[in-house]
Amino acid sequence: MNKRNLYVTSFFLLLLSVPVVHAQESAVSRRDAFVQIWRSTSRPAEKTNEKPYADVPKSDAGYAEITYAKARGLLDDTQEKFYPDSKATPSDALRWIFRTRSVEPLDVDGDRILSKLPDAAQVPALAEHYGISYDAEAESMTREQLLSLMQLVDSKLAAEEHEVSLYSEKFHGKGTAFGEGFDMWAMTAAHRTFPGNTLVKVTNVANGKTVTVRINDRGPYVQGRDMDLSLGAFTTIAERSKGKIMATFERLGDVNQVLRCNDDRHQRRIVKDVILNPGIPHSFALGGKLQLSSTSSFVVRDIIYPDGTHTGVQTWVTDGETFDLEPSVTGLYRFMMGTKSGRIREMRMDVVDCTGK
Repeated sequence: MNKRNLYVTSFFLLLLSVPVVHAQESAVSRRDAFVQIWRSTSRPAEKTNEKPYADVPKSDAGYAEITYAKARGLLDDTQEKFYPDSKATPSDALRWIFRTRSVEPLDVDGDRILSKLPDAAQVPALAEHYGISYDAEAESMTREQLLSLMQLVDSKLAAEEHEVSLYSEKFHGKGTAFGEGFDMWAMTAAHRTFPGNTLVKVTNVANGKTVTVRINDRGPYVQGRDMDLSLGAFTTIAERSKGKIMATFERLGDVNQVLRCNDDRHQRRIVKDVILNPGIPHSFALGGKLQLSSTSSFVVRDIIYPDGTHTGVQTWVTDGETFDLEPSVTGLYRFMMGTKSGRIREMRMDVVDCTGK
């Protein structure tokens, strides 16, 4: 081996001996952590008259979620500041996860305390109860660690078995805690802490049958029971004579949010003989790809985006072709659809974030 080749070989051996240093993932902020946790519940952040935190102005990302959560008691509203840019700790994250999932705290004897949300001091006991391991002393966490913690908690909650009973004739026609009239045949349920209008998939452990119910009442107040199903919902998954069953719960999110993310209604007809396939949906998930076709030619004359801007597409689509669009922002999209005869019809599509991220 000549001297030049010896130097080249030695250089590459030296490179192989140097350890590869990967960029360390940055810590997630309190703002980003809470917004991530909140959105995973598939609930809208409604407008509120709550006084916002001094350091979370209306122009900030996460303002709506943080302010609404403060109004609902999910955050420490005794403080004037939220410190949104500070690092989120595992203890912060776990407390917020338990609160947004409406997990009730346990007292020292393991009995449930009704209608209360867990505070920081109760997080270790809850974590131990559900077999959740976390670093209580850590001063920060990455986004990946946050997602793993959320998935762990949700998997534990989904596997937990609950005692479920029914209520029927005695309450039929009477008012619920949320001001509705109780219909014992409707697919509804009562729960102590789940927010009103939450959809919950209830599975009978004994036979695997499921029913999806909407929370529209508070209760039950019998020690050891976690949900009262309407007669209609209960008899969908069990015989009435059973009276009570063991079941698992899967929270699907707010009824309006969930339906918007699973809306199979489409606007298909431009005119009698020009039918779109599958059509423009009433609501569409952000990140999805809209594809339109037809056996008759049509034109996408214009698209008006949520911010009011126009594109003036003027794209003709013939048989065998598709018009493709991947919406990049949420909000209302307006399509001006036309035909060869000059007919124009406006169709609307509401793009929503269904990722929970």
